[in-house]
Formats: sequence, C-alpha cells, structure tokens
Amino acid sequence: MKYLTVEELDAIAEIETTSNILRLTTRLTGMRFSAISKMTDRHWVACAVHDELQFGMEVGDELLVEATLCNQLRANRRAIVIEHASQDPVFWEHPLPKEHGFESYISLPIVFSDGTLFGTLCALDVMPKKLENPHMVEILTIFTRLISTTLELQRNKSVKTAP
Repeated sequence: MKYLTVEELDAIAEIETTSNILRLTTRLTGMRFSAISKMTDRHWVACAVHDELQFGMEVGDELLVEATLCNQLRANRRAIVIEHASQDPVFWEHPLPKEHGFESYISLPIVFSDGTLFGTLCALDVMPKKLENPHMVEILTIFTRLISTTLELQRNKSVKTAP
C-alpha cells in the first residue's frame, strides 16, 4: 500500500459511518459493490470496500489509473454514471467493463476544499441498473463531502501534531 498512507487509512476507518456509507451506496444504487478509493497520477487504490458481489477487490488493492473509468474524474471532477455499459454510447468499447464483466457503474469524486482530488466513491454491478436519478446523485455527493471533510480534519490534525 505504497500509495495509501496509514493516516489516510486510519481516517477512513475512523469515519464511524464508512461501512454504512458503502452499504447505503449499494442500497441507493441497487448495486452490490461499492468502494472508497484514493487516486494518484498513476494509481487507483481501494481504501474501503463493501462487496456483496464477490468482485474480489480488497482494501489496499491497486489498479493503474489509466485502466479505470475513474481516470476521467481527474480532469472534470464530475460524476460518471453508466446504467448499461455494453449499450452506453460512450463506454461500450471501454475495456474495463468488458474485462470485469460489469454493466452498471457510478463514480463520484472526493474533493478537498482546496480543489485537490483525493479519490472516488464508486459502485458497480454485473446487472444494468437505473441510475439517472438526481436525488440519488445528490445523496452520494453528500457522502463524498463527509468523506473529504473527515480526511481533511485528519490531515490537519496530523500537520498540527507533527514535530
């Protein structure tokens, strides 16, 4: 886990509701896998995972960021919503849904108050799901703000206590 600091993992674990956020994300979206990730210029790293799908991703697992759908969030900081990947006009040829066999996917950026991107809150499923729901995206955005605020508080606390 060279791209994820112990402090970041601890901060995410300290969010008492992390497991609830991930469970609620799966309930809101109807999908069976959700995760909080950190993104660097080159890597996507799983920080927390809720996996009813048995997708196989675990905390600390890494992917090359250019091989992920989340990579597009680095530039535009907007949610990616895919209801049916194999029929999506933008993503139907993307290798990741084909390689991992998922059809539905949503990813929202976790952004610090200074505009720095930490990572994503994402969910996926092998079955297509109806995801174009502004209320659902609003709730998931609130979750990303809770995560970023908690991480920032932890980061600021660490800076203040450093010798």
